[in-house]
This record gives sequence, structure tokens and C-alpha cells, in this order.
Amino acid sequence: MAFKENLEALPVAKGKQLLLLDESGVEAAVIVNGPGTSGSFRLYAYLAGKWGSINPDAAAEGLRLYAEHAEDAHQNPGKHPNIDRLMDVLTSGRIYSIRIL
Repeated sequence: MAFKENLEALPVAKGKQLLLLDESGVEAAVIVNGPGTSGSFRLYAYLAGKWGSINPDAAAEGLRLYAEHAEDAHQNPGKHPNIDRLMDVLTSGRIYSIRIL
């Protein structure tokens, strides 16, 4: 399925922004629930709710859900930072906790 259909199947996520915290509790990234990033906000919130964190299992599912955008990110590093982050988690084993504000 395409990203749009995958996204529509996920629960609605509430909040203004999502903080990704590294293993030391330091803020590593922010995803705003707004134009251009609301899909990533919803997807990351879903993954954190299901997996408890953004870990390699969550990253693998996230890349599958990003569908065609994951392939574009693979072909164009830096174009999709929220997808790039999942690819990094998958290869590095890095784990992020999530706080939704």
C-alpha cells in the first residue's frame, strides 16, 4: 500500500510536537504536528505507542509504512530526515524514547 493509505489506517495522534530523546535523555529531534510533518508525527506516535520507543523493530515497521517515500529517501539521503532517522536506527540499533507535547 502507499503511504497515504497506510497513514489513514493509523490512529489519530494528538499533540503539537513530538520529541525524540536519545539513550541519555538528550533531545535528538523534534517533529512538529503541522503542515509537511503531520504524517511523520502521526507515524512516529503510532510506532512509539506500539513498540514503546523508536527501536530497530519500530524502525522496520516505520520504513514499511512510509512505503514509496522510504525508497525515495534511500535514493536521496537528506531529503526525508524523519525516514533517514529510521534507516539509521535500523542499521545502528540506536533507540529513541518519545515525548509528545
